[in-house]
Amino acid sequence: MDALDQVLDKYATSQDLMDQIRYTVESLSLGFDQWGKRHVSGPSLYFLIIAEVNFSEYTDPLGSNEWPVDRCRVATESPEAFTKVARDVAFSRDGAVIITGDGTIQEQMVRVRSPSRTDIPGVEELNYPDWMGTKHMSALESSLRNDVLWGITLSEEDGRVTTFLNGTYQDYPREEIGGRWRPKS
Repeated sequence: MDALDQVLDKYATSQDLMDQIRYTVESLSLGFDQWGKRHVSGPSLYFLIIAEVNFSEYTDPLGSNEWPVDRCRVATESPEAFTKVARDVAFSRDGAVIITGDGTIQEQMVRVRSPSRTDIPGVEELNYPDWMGTKHMSALESSLRNDVLWGITLSEEDGRVTTFLNGTYQDYPREEIGGRWRPKS
């Protein structure tokens, strides 16, 4: 049984949650038509899906950056509401959005502290490609934590979508998002 199967076995609804988040992030990337324009930043998102609600040992609140839970509290409850709120957050707030394995979104957005070598075995062996910014490096490092199930980022620079699992990542440059289902331009 590989790592993803173990995660999905423990959290039966996680695949639906992961699919919903990834679909939303990809649709925001594809829906923005200003990529590559000078002095224009696209939507930016950083989601961590975690197993436990206690994440304060490795995060700090990021000021007044909050997910509007009054508009969307559970990611899978209403895909339309989740996408609409994610779009608003992607253009107006900063920090990681924490979602528990059951889909509940935490209100306070956070800064995720970099782990020390003693905190997480293997973190010193991570290789960071040149394109990775701090958000992506944080997601890669965080994916090694025991209670982090999965991470996903949307780059404000070029619309790339990256998923993170157990110290590995799968990168999808914007032109590859959607694969064979992507509408032809």
